[in-house]
Amino acid sequence: MRVSIAGAGLGGLALAQGLRGAGIEAEVYERDPGIVARFQGYRLVLNPIGFQAVRDCLPPRWHPLLDEIVMEASAEQLVLDPQLHELGRLGASRTGIVVDRQVLRHLLLTGLTVHTDAALIGYDVLPDRTVRPHFARHNPASAAPAGGAEVAVVPAAADLLVGADGITSAVRGVLSPQTTPVDTGVRFVIGRTALTDEFAGLSKAFGSKIAGDGVSLLLGAMRFRTPPKQAAEQLAPEVTLPDIGDYVRWAIILPPTDAPTDLTAPEAVLSRMDGWHPQLRALIEQADPDNSALLSIRVVKPAERWAPGPVTLLGDAIHATSPTGGNGANTALRDADLLRRSLIAADEGRHDLLGAVDDYERQMFEYGAEAVRSSLEKLPAFAPGAKL
Repeated sequence: MRVSIAGAGLGGLALAQGLRGAGIEAEVYERDPGIVARFQGYRLVLNPIGFQAVRDCLPPRWHPLLDEIVMEASAEQLVLDPQLHELGRLGASRTGIVVDRQVLRHLLLTGLTVHTDAALIGYDVLPDRTVRPHFARHNPASAAPAGGAEVAVVPAAADLLVGADGITSAVRGVLSPQTTPVDTGVRFVIGRTALTDEFAGLSKAFGSKIAGDGVSLLLGAMRFRTPPKQAAEQLAPEVTLPDIGDYVRWAIILPPTDAPTDLTAPEAVLSRMDGWHPQLRALIEQADPDNSALLSIRVVKPAERWAPGPVTLLGDAIHATSPTGGNGANTALRDADLLRRSLIAADEGRHDLLGAVDDYERQMFEYGAEAVRSSLEKLPAFAPGAKL
């Protein structure tokens, strides 16, 4: 069996690792000009399903390394005012496994074949029910991925094409053109700041919501048991992980009527924090500007199923959620593990391929739609006026 995966995000890479471990040929095509063309190093909270999914997709020999680069976390989910006084609670305490997205992505890249600067422009379903994707390359010079091998893009027929290419999925545009992203109108600025002793006093705010005048600031700590680079050198020398230290991930959610237009990300945040606690302002002032960005909150709601065939979708390409649900990465990793299991069953002759894909899609549509619904249900608590 040969599987082509469009998109080198967490879901696509987890699927590729899981198939590779089962002896199934899988190649990844990424439209970015290089693996590190965009910064993707934010803190994620994985629930038990998401963490077990990524663990099951990885080779067992890397499990000790995975366990070393994550942390268990719990948060009371308080509501605080800009002076850090408690106003209430968001709900029950949240627990999970905290991981840095950039670190996890580098682990998932190890040993994979990744074709960068490969933008999918269409595909053909051939008479024998295989699929031939077509890619366009615009920039012949690309940065080498961590642990992977970059090769020229050569269209080749595959038994299955998986669109794991995000909210603007080119695969979805062909497979299910009626399924389009919905803009909630909400914008948020996300960034990170080194976790120094100066910010020890903010510990009660980690995992909580700080409610200002029409805006919400969210903070989360990323602390490593062992620095990722050092952990890889000790436990899996064939893996190269980023050399980063502990940090605070922060995000400020802006209502639809308050989207910045001409400010840098930290400036956009500070302009809405007049009179806030000095430690909160210092946190933003000391943020790494290269790792801060203004983003929109858009969702993709899975609707009608497409006709069965050798093409399917995974992750944000079919069920992009609002970050207020905390379930985007978890659902994409769940997809990867479920599709991995289905394809292994087909490869071993326990299921035909289209039946295996149909079984995956039937389950994925159900829990994916629920993930989107749940994330939107939580959005008004952070951004009143969102278009739902």
